[in-house]
Amino acid sequence: MSTERKEVAIKISSAQKIQGNLAALITRMKPGEKLPAEPQLAKQFGVSRATLREAMRTFETQGILLRRQGAGTFIMQPPSVIESGLEVLESIETQAKRIGLEVTMGDLKIEKRKALAQEVKELGLLEEDEVLHVARAILTEGKAVAFLIDILPEGILGDEDLKVQFRGSVLDLLLKRGNPALHSSRCEISAIQANPEIAKIFGVQRGDSLLLFTAWLYSISGRVIDYSFSYFLPGYFRFHVIRRVGQRENTI
Repeated sequence: MSTERKEVAIKISSAQKIQGNLAALITRMKPGEKLPAEPQLAKQFGVSRATLREAMRTFETQGILLRRQGAGTFIMQPPSVIESGLEVLESIETQAKRIGLEVTMGDLKIEKRKALAQEVKELGLLEEDEVLHVARAILTEGKAVAFLIDILPEGILGDEDLKVQFRGSVLDLLLKRGNPALHSSRCEISAIQANPEIAKIFGVQRGDSLLLFTAWLYSISGRVIDYSFSYFLPGYFRFHVIRRVGQRENTI
């Protein structure tokens, strides 16, 4: 491993350790309580104030800490968490409604354009085909907690569908229409670092951690009708999977 890579690995390990220490401290405190002053906390954790602030920013992004200029940093009431099993495909709106959380759609960007090479491959298109690119943020209490991008083959949805009936979920819109009939979805889950564009949408720092779902939505005919990217802000979502216990094969 090169010296540069070793330095990066050490930095990541150190950041994770500090965040773990902070999380343990926050767990022992109550909403409204004030964290120790930064110099004291940095000394306690054995880090610089700059490193401490970097770790604290993650918890600020999640709505767990609130920094007040001249007053200090306070523990906040944990935000409402949208919790969902991954066995059933549901929209954020459906999940939020279940817990009584109001979500709204932020700025909506709709674009018709020529399909990119990767989109041609994933959607089974021809090189000259066009796609509909739908991008928007999902907000709760005025804060962006998810950013969704759906890429659909031309003809699946029309302008009127999006201008009149659209509330933020392509899935809900397709289900309401019933055409094309939906069959299943495949999803790949990864942790990523926010690039400058995504960081600006969420109001976080470049490089902050986000959860990314890359998904393919299939019709009953087996056609991919939606290729999507869903970015989630940690602290506002909790996903789980119910797993069946594997059975050992009988041996003689």
